[in-house]
Amino acid sequence: MRSSDLLSIGQLAARVGVSVSAIRFYETEGLILSSRNAGGQRRFSRADIRRLSFILIAQQFGFSIAQIREELDRLPARRTPTKADWAKISQRFRGALDQKIATLTALRQRLDGCIGCGCLSLKECALYNPGDAAAEKGIGPRYLLGDRPPI
Repeated sequence: MRSSDLLSIGQLAARVGVSVSAIRFYETEGLILSSRNAGGQRRFSRADIRRLSFILIAQQFGFSIAQIREELDRLPARRTPTKADWAKISQRFRGALDQKIATLTALRQRLDGCIGCGCLSLKECALYNPGDAAAEKGIGPRYLLGDRPPI
């Protein structure tokens, strides 16, 4: 790779809009790779601009570092990801995002009435969750996680 294709950690941070310490964190987490120049300074590929942009967007959507790493591990380490590379990732993320959207929509619709937790602390819970029947389906806010109350 030509040295003109490489960015210092400060250049990369400024280009992406994150702190230098964030770049170091993502590198430590294995999400981006650096090489070292003759003076021992980190150098990053221009492809890391796209990788970091993807990381920031994925984090805003609520994906964990582990989920992001799993997707980035499918990409070539040093070449610029192609449109086809990103299309594959977007297909895998789309299902997860659709599920999050459905969950948030259900939460918004039920926010004023029942939060689906099985707490029996609200009058309405006797209607949605008589006898704490939701507990049989597992822990957490079962009705917001996709389970339906008995009719």
